[in-house]
Amino acid sequence: MKQAYLIILLFSLSITSVVAQHSINARLIDSTTQKPIPFANITLGKKLGVISNDEGIFQIHFKNTPSEKDSLEVSSLGYETKRISALTFNDSILVLQPSSIELDEVLVSNKQYTAEEIIEKVHENLEQNYSAPFNKSRLFYRVSYFNRMLKKHVDVKKTTIPELNQKFADSILNILPNKNADYTEILGDFYIAKSDIIDDAKLDIIKASHLYDKNNEVSFEGVEERLNTILQKRVKRDSYFKVKSGLFGTKTDIDTTIFNNEPTKEEKQTEEFLQAQKKKEEARKKQFLSYRKSDLIDLQESSFIFEDSDLNFIYKPNKYEFEIVDHLFLNEAFVYKITFKPRRGANYKGVLYVNTDDFAVVRADYQNVKQLKSFNLLGISYEKNLLKGVFIYEQDDAKNYKLKYAESVDGTDFGIKRPFKIIEKNKHTRGRRKQNEISTDIHFIMSNSEKRELVVFEAKNLTQSEFNNFKENPDVKPTYLPDYDPTFWEGYNVIEPNEAIKSFKSID
Repeated sequence: MKQAYLIILLFSLSITSVVAQHSINARLIDSTTQKPIPFANITLGKKLGVISNDEGIFQIHFKNTPSEKDSLEVSSLGYETKRISALTFNDSILVLQPSSIELDEVLVSNKQYTAEEIIEKVHENLEQNYSAPFNKSRLFYRVSYFNRMLKKHVDVKKTTIPELNQKFADSILNILPNKNADYTEILGDFYIAKSDIIDDAKLDIIKASHLYDKNNEVSFEGVEERLNTILQKRVKRDSYFKVKSGLFGTKTDIDTTIFNNEPTKEEKQTEEFLQAQKKKEEARKKQFLSYRKSDLIDLQESSFIFEDSDLNFIYKPNKYEFEIVDHLFLNEAFVYKITFKPRRGANYKGVLYVNTDDFAVVRADYQNVKQLKSFNLLGISYEKNLLKGVFIYEQDDAKNYKLKYAESVDGTDFGIKRPFKIIEKNKHTRGRRKQNEISTDIHFIMSNSEKRELVVFEAKNLTQSEFNNFKENPDVKPTYLPDYDPTFWEGYNVIEPNEAIKSFKSID
């Protein structure tokens, strides 16, 4: 009996060991500084690979149990490539050594170019390096959205509806969360006709999640229900509102279309801005596939390889100063490390890593140096004050460079500071038309941040008929997650979540 128990136990342990080896999870650190190494490539063969997140953490899942011959290759700019056994590796930390090269090694077969000459070569070779035919890419895309309420204040100056008093306003303010986080993740196949024209792209979402706190939505619905109850009790059905600030939206069962005066030019501009923001938010919530596809296209077309991109340091080099600061080694190839900073009114600074043989930019890091957009009219303010990110490209077997990883962090501030007055009028009553009036001063300031991360795991060429024959499923919806679920992406290769995502939990 004991012998049978031991056999079963040993068999179970062996099975557990094999299953455990179906994935590897570790953190990459620099041997000198002990700091994490983000955006490193971790590959098994040519098709299976992931990238480390901004904390240096990666997890790679294997389709089949690795053999003794299988090895993981870990590579990152400026570090020695490391190979480890996929079968036996079980450490939680993986240390990479900074690579050191002699300048003579780089210049043996290369002319000694200036930074400006290298950028000119990059421009000359853009089409050759980045143009590709119809292709299908397996990708993972994460959008992290953060909102912080920096100020929220409503001062009720006058009210003729007893329920809509300062106490009611304060109760609404207490419901509004001071901060909010929202995470959307998708795994899918992205179909494009040509790498430099992707507006007609198609998206096949395999799996998707939406991690956020639904309780915030319930709170807002409760406020709306309370407000509607008060209005139905106090406001006549055939009344209309005159809105002094032009910001009030109501249910259609109350006629709000009758106004005494035409809006001014400034009021029209303010209203157009607010409607555009509202339309964008509604699309984000209701049109999941089309919005995500549009977002993916927007992220990829913001790259420096597109002439219309705001990242114009390749197409308009005269606006920037360039300097060669180092030579690095990546995947058996040398690269120039070139910094750039603005001159003549440009918006960005950053670093370019350029292959010394074909002059392809294999990585670009960028960040704005000044405010990018500003709107301030009639008490409505909007500022886009942050845009930074990374683009990483990888060469395929056909010598074409395709996007491997993209990251973009966008920061904006939105504010409202103005008097707000609502007057109920009724033309069907005797005497004066004005029935009720609510007069307030409002002041809100919100800070928003959106981080987009995209990793492409594998890509393959398609025929035009294969591209044309694929049909999207426009009704696909994400799985709602109230708390972070470590099992949701089990078995899939994704970008490892950071600690903020792992610790997310809805308020009970």
